[in-house]
Amino acid sequence: MEPIHQSMMNNFNSLQHLEITREVHKVIPPPPRTTLAKFKTRLKETFFPDDPLRQFKGQPLKRKWILGAQYIFPILQWGPNYSLKLFKSDIISGLTIASLAIPQGISYAKLANLPPIVGLYSSFVPPLIYAVFGSSKDLAVGPVSIASLLLGSMLREKVSPTKEPLLFLQLAFTSTFIAGVLQASLGILRLGFIIDFLSKATLTGFMAGSAIIVSLQQLKSLLGIVHFTKKMGIIDVFSSVFHNTKEWSWQTILMGFCFLVFLLLARHISMKRPKLFWVSAGAPLVSVILSTLLVFVFKGQNHGISVIGKLEEGLNPLSWNMLRFQKKYLGLVLNTGLVTGIISLTEGIAVGRTFAALRDYQVDGNKEMIAIGTMNMVGSCTSCYITTGAFSRSAVNYNAGAKSAFSNIVMAITVMVTLLFLMPLFRYTPNVVLGSIIVTAVIGLIDVPTAYLIWKIDKFDFLVCLCAFFGVIFISVEDGLSIAVGISIFKILMQITRPKTVIMGNIPGTNIYRNLHHYEEAKVIPGFLILSIEAPINFANTTYLNDRYIEDYGFEEGMKKHSDLHFVVLDMTAVSAMDISGVAFIKDLKKAMDKRGLELVLVNPIGEVMEKLQRANKAHDFLAVDCLYLTVGEAIASLSSKIQPDTSSHV
Repeated sequence: MEPIHQSMMNNFNSLQHLEITREVHKVIPPPPRTTLAKFKTRLKETFFPDDPLRQFKGQPLKRKWILGAQYIFPILQWGPNYSLKLFKSDIISGLTIASLAIPQGISYAKLANLPPIVGLYSSFVPPLIYAVFGSSKDLAVGPVSIASLLLGSMLREKVSPTKEPLLFLQLAFTSTFIAGVLQASLGILRLGFIIDFLSKATLTGFMAGSAIIVSLQQLKSLLGIVHFTKKMGIIDVFSSVFHNTKEWSWQTILMGFCFLVFLLLARHISMKRPKLFWVSAGAPLVSVILSTLLVFVFKGQNHGISVIGKLEEGLNPLSWNMLRFQKKYLGLVLNTGLVTGIISLTEGIAVGRTFAALRDYQVDGNKEMIAIGTMNMVGSCTSCYITTGAFSRSAVNYNAGAKSAFSNIVMAITVMVTLLFLMPLFRYTPNVVLGSIIVTAVIGLIDVPTAYLIWKIDKFDFLVCLCAFFGVIFISVEDGLSIAVGISIFKILMQITRPKTVIMGNIPGTNIYRNLHHYEEAKVIPGFLILSIEAPINFANTTYLNDRYIEDYGFEEGMKKHSDLHFVVLDMTAVSAMDISGVAFIKDLKKAMDKRGLELVLVNPIGEVMEKLQRANKAHDFLAVDCLYLTVGEAIASLSSKIQPDTSSHV
């Protein structure tokens, strides 16, 4: 016991010396501000953290109008400086992504249970709109696999695409319009933080599960099955596959296997050597051309190979009169528009920011929401379904050397030429090749390295990832996403309602105080219990804090039995906010400490917290002036003189 006693005496003596030599700074309340000023500050921090109006300050009226037009239409910002050199680069990248967009557009439309021509329509108008409103130089827009799958599967639950094709098409356009309104509204109202509820773990699991579901759905085309299940679950799909073995077509299987291997090999080559990006970019179009020629020459449609059939020629017909908002289907289109809108918006912004980071420029998230929302609203009125920025096309666009959004215009013009003059060439295109293109495109969504990294870093996030993955596979796409989002929100609620609280000790020889359980060298200061709450104190967690600190006031590992305790020091550095319930908790804690003969000391309450405590104290007078300190070190140094070393307890 003697070494322990000697150590405590040394600590006490050092504290006495610290008290003499250290200046104690006074804790002062923040400067007074009106309620309106506080509201304006909070409003700005919540909705305008990037201060979009800063560029208008100090500018003449004419310049403000120009800046305003450039803010709304980014094409006016980069357009005047556009050069022939940039044009050459965009021509090459635009033609390259068009070679990928045409077969993908047809494939994804079939994935959404829509006529293939709608996929090409959706690769014409939306890119033109995005080129005017978008802020990304690399984003290539059009239909994507996940949104197509979601749209088709959600609408198919209530309406059959085969029995009621016109109604199904009308509801698809209506859902797209609602998705566009939602997306644009989030951008205009600057509510983009809502999509942040789709965490990295949620998206990783969701994308992987969706990729598997999308791939399994292509077994219908790859095997030549006619009577295939309408359900999306993995069990239903495999049951349908093995219960219809008599419909399997060896010609279809052989063609599908050959082109699938070709597409996967092209993808592998481009991944290993990024300079050969054109190999995977051109492989889908090459597959379409070769397979179409084979079917045409050998009359494959007469030997069990299913083909697209005749496609209409001409540009997008207007479809604004096809939007249906009747009460009978309103719930369906609202739900479908909401889910597909959020997912496609998240994917588009994530892809845009990814390539912007590679080229060291900024993408305005709110502008992107407005751009994507606008192109979906306009698209729904011009026979297009949900579109966004596609990762595969954007990667090709980036690798092809795109310099601006003009590459989207080049792609749209190429698709326009296809719609006007080349549609008869797709009549004999086999569905099995379209299925192979879809499988190849979605394989990249299965991100095993990221899932492994999530497992290594955060086991709870990995659980969210697994829930999204298995929920999509075994239940449904939208239910799997809902489960994962629900678990993520539950995690947030647990962090709010169960804030982290720690007991702190002193690092010997320093004035630093850290978590006793984290730093083994940290020592308990005799007579002091130093606590830290690392979260806002509000109505959601005061019950927990009451139970933890007022009932047993945070004693752990035998500290309840310490008879030499005089001060409870509450470090509030990490308490970023406090409401009326939080103020009540501090009052109750003060009363509880007084009853036990202890003195409560508050350290470093921030401005907002300090202001609320000060107002409450004027009404109830529960905090003394000398119970507030700027740092834990100053509090210990100042209060240690009140403690007399008790040697009897250590004999």
